[in-house]
Amino acid sequence: MVLSSLTQFHENPVVIAWWRARLGRALTGFTPARRRGLLAAGAVVFAFTQTLRLLKKANELPVPTDLLGKASVILAGFGILWLLYRAALAYPALPAGIRRRPQLTLHLAYWTVLVVLWNTAPTGSYWRGVLLGLAVVFPFLIWRCGYLLLAGQQGRMGGSRFTDHLLYLWPVYGGSQTPYGNGHGYLSRYEAKTDEQLARSQLAGIKLILLSFVWGALADLMAAVYGPGTDLSGTLAGTLAGSLGEQPITVPRLQEMVTGQTTAPLWAAWASIYCELFWQVLRHAARGHEIIGILRVFGFNVFRNTYKPLLAQSIVMFWNRYYYYFKELLATFFFLPTFTSLGAGLRKWPALRLFLAVFAAAFVGNMYYHLLQRTPLLVGGEVFEALYDLRSRFFYCFLLAAGIFLSMRREQRRSRQALVPGPIQVVLNILGVWTFFGLINIWNVRSDAPFFVRVEFFLGLFGLA
Repeated sequence: MVLSSLTQFHENPVVIAWWRARLGRALTGFTPARRRGLLAAGAVVFAFTQTLRLLKKANELPVPTDLLGKASVILAGFGILWLLYRAALAYPALPAGIRRRPQLTLHLAYWTVLVVLWNTAPTGSYWRGVLLGLAVVFPFLIWRCGYLLLAGQQGRMGGSRFTDHLLYLWPVYGGSQTPYGNGHGYLSRYEAKTDEQLARSQLAGIKLILLSFVWGALADLMAAVYGPGTDLSGTLAGTLAGSLGEQPITVPRLQEMVTGQTTAPLWAAWASIYCELFWQVLRHAARGHEIIGILRVFGFNVFRNTYKPLLAQSIVMFWNRYYYYFKELLATFFFLPTFTSLGAGLRKWPALRLFLAVFAAAFVGNMYYHLLQRTPLLVGGEVFEALYDLRSRFFYCFLLAAGIFLSMRREQRRSRQALVPGPIQVVLNILGVWTFFGLINIWNVRSDAPFFVRVEFFLGLFGLA
């Protein structure tokens, strides 16, 4: 009871009242408009720094290196975002084809830019350099722009200003190509409107930021015993590892095991499977808690990105809890459109309809999302090379989609039967989820190992290789 009250302090009325009294006028003056304004101002700064970082990362390409060229890429990027904002505001007036397929139009526009780059010589011309810079930067924005157009399609733009959308288009609170907090509609739905709501949101954000430090520290400590290959210098884990010796526990990293160059007993190979899963969950949770914590401090009390996935009793539950906003992205842009469009044709075959929608998201959408991350290959016209580079992930996404579909069907049957699992069954269910995601991660873990070498490692786990 005491532990529960400590961990749920952000929902305690006494703590909330103390927080409101402590901040007083500062809390009242931190209005929604001011909070959005601060995030929008930060977005402008982040747009500059992130663009420069992405251009520097692609220095092997003929991207602009001079001040004028970089400034042109940044200004052109803002210009494109402004045009998309205006298009979303005036959505009913757009051409019928765009209104019916806004996401397809957006992605076709990006691939049109790539085709132009493929069919023009890299002569160092100014306009091509700017276009190339935009092609490098836009994969970071493309899904965020998708949410912007979706708001227009659903009529949720309201009287929103351009700056209201900048805060998630160029999020100063961080993130990857996956938009944490989705878009304007989702953020507005969970935005604090009163002092009490803001106090609750801020306390919940502080809790997540504290948890991010805890999970980050645990990930470092785990890295101290999870074999070599992790730089722990300057961390608490490094100090602990030094006090215990150079290699206190010999559990090699999974990325080293799958190459076939590291040999270890069978128990160590299985331990590496589970250790990799736990380590990735801790690192991912730490980063996600930090981002969502900042959003909550600014009054957007949105869902966590990671919420106790290691306690999930089914594959689909783990998938929902591990990377919530990536799951939301795939559900919004792939699962729901597919499921809805097949409603009339496959009404008599609901299982097939669900199967196709799940594979559209977890397989096709997942692969396409990661294809867009192969920017250097794409802008160079090496699409097949980019796909070949994803060959192991292709199999991973297939297994993931199959597992999610079977898990969803099992959950449907279980809900109809109203079965309540006992304690032993709960433990077995959780262990089964760990094993599934640990094993398919063999084809997802970052490594130079070819596909069939990974297959050989998998078979070796069962004494078949």
